[in-house]
Amino acid sequence: MALYAIGDLHLSLTADKSMEVFGPAWENYHARIEEALGILTEDDVLVLAGDTSWGIDLNEAEADFKFLDRFPGKKYLVKGNHDYWWTTAAKFHRFCGEKGIRTLDLLHNSCVLYGDYAVCGTRGWFLEEEQKPHNAKVLNREVMRLETSLKAAEGRPILCFLHYPPLYQGYQCPEILAMLDRYQVRVCCYGHLHGPTIRRRWEGMRQKTEYSLISADYLGFIPKKIYDFGKKD
Repeated sequence: MALYAIGDLHLSLTADKSMEVFGPAWENYHARIEEALGILTEDDVLVLAGDTSWGIDLNEAEADFKFLDRFPGKKYLVKGNHDYWWTTAAKFHRFCGEKGIRTLDLLHNSCVLYGDYAVCGTRGWFLEEEQKPHNAKVLNREVMRLETSLKAAEGRPILCFLHYPPLYQGYQCPEILAMLDRYQVRVCCYGHLHGPTIRRRWEGMRQKTEYSLISADYLGFIPKKIYDFGKKD
């Protein structure tokens, strides 16, 4: 009865966009993901922290969703910057119902209660080096989505999952960090960083929150166990 997390699977069983072109770290990654997900049991939860499928719409992502659905346990998807298939929750649920996909759901403007904890998440915000200054409208929207998710915890201890890193060597998103501090988030896991940028990750304790990078290539495509609800703290 464990909670696992991993980000940036970049599945492409239908889309012609294999990550293997990015070097040895991604070699044979679909098979490695398949082997790693074999650890899941029916009582487990897996949070997928963004960039799950390269599909440009739900139809193109169908094969990737069905691949994930083959494994036991519940999977909650957080939006990533490359999740072009992302749509409204109603359309996603209707699509999954029509296609017989039963173990996938979205973590978006919401939280999930599991054990004594609230599992929260959203895409977050990250200022890429090549971008212009912050887009205030988009940033504010993401902060509001995060707060909506954190409020839904209703005082329970929080495990939070973002796609974008809220802090990074040489970069912080003060608005996101302030929200995590305000709600005294226990754990914040994030993805998005790959290859050379992994060296600039920030992990460890800040205030009362433990930060951890969970992008798939960093984890060797093995989901990280965040908490085992069958064990006491």
